[in-house]
Amino acid sequence: MNCKDKLSPFEYGVMFERGTEPPFSSPLNEEKREGIFVCKCCKTPLFESRAKFDSGTGWPSFYEPVSPEVIEEEIDTSHGMIRTEIHCARCKAHLGHVFEDGPPPTGLRYCVNGVSLEFLPK
Repeated sequence: MNCKDKLSPFEYGVMFERGTEPPFSSPLNEEKREGIFVCKCCKTPLFESRAKFDSGTGWPSFYEPVSPEVIEEEIDTSHGMIRTEIHCARCKAHLGHVFEDGPPPTGLRYCVNGVSLEFLPK
């Protein structure tokens, strides 16, 4: 799926060149309305607002995706760390990383670049 013409150069850099946005820079970090967060490129539903929580990290965080099939994972060894990268299963856009320090019920923290998401209020 070619999204280059739909995205700003910065968005494209984050989503398809494995970049990241500065912490606390996304307005979606403060989004508290009921709705769904979709992939900015292909519009696949990724996270429901009920799964969003304030992790204090500066990026929108969720404890689970809408279903396991919408997110793919791979090991990321960049920056001298070992992390689990997450990307959209449909268009392969880089979303962020998942960590095992989230709240119940999953104990996971999907730490997502806000520029990779679009919020659709209910």
